[in-house]
Amino acid sequence: MKSNKTSNKKLYIVRHAKSSWGNPHLSDFERPLNHRGENDAPDMGQRLAISGVKPSLIISSPANRALTTAKVISAKIGYPIPYIREEERLYHASTGTIKMLLSRVDDEHNTVMIFGHNPGLTYLINEISDFDLDNLPTSAVCGIEFEMESWKEIQRTRGSQFYYDYPKSKND
Repeated sequence: MKSNKTSNKKLYIVRHAKSSWGNPHLSDFERPLNHRGENDAPDMGQRLAISGVKPSLIISSPANRALTTAKVISAKIGYPIPYIREEERLYHASTGTIKMLLSRVDDEHNTVMIFGHNPGLTYLINEISDFDLDNLPTSAVCGIEFEMESWKEIQRTRGSQFYYDYPKSKND
């Protein structure tokens, strides 16, 4: 899935949908989505589809709740599920780790979507954009646009938030 090289890169940051704490025998990594998460993920995917969001690369934490969210949203926006790149280092990653991973993305990808966890995603949004966010809710999506030719520049470039949506926003 290739894109043409331009001077703008877009990053969609997605926090996994609400997960279940119901089974004490599961590790944090294995926790599945709960009922609310199972409803919110497809709803957010539908909203992204309506907005015309078409990433050329999706990278997800392999934790069950993040990868499930990535697969549900990918199906809604028409991204091939087998092309989701699982990245172990996204599991509870720091901003430094996430920026390092993004800096290694091939520059043919102008629109990238990542699925991961808090607090790292909230900290990342605040560090790399003009958006001041206290907490990225579960299933929330934040889009940041950068004026840069290469993902390598993400280490020192701040972008502008151009998209923000979360499940309860339609009730606000």
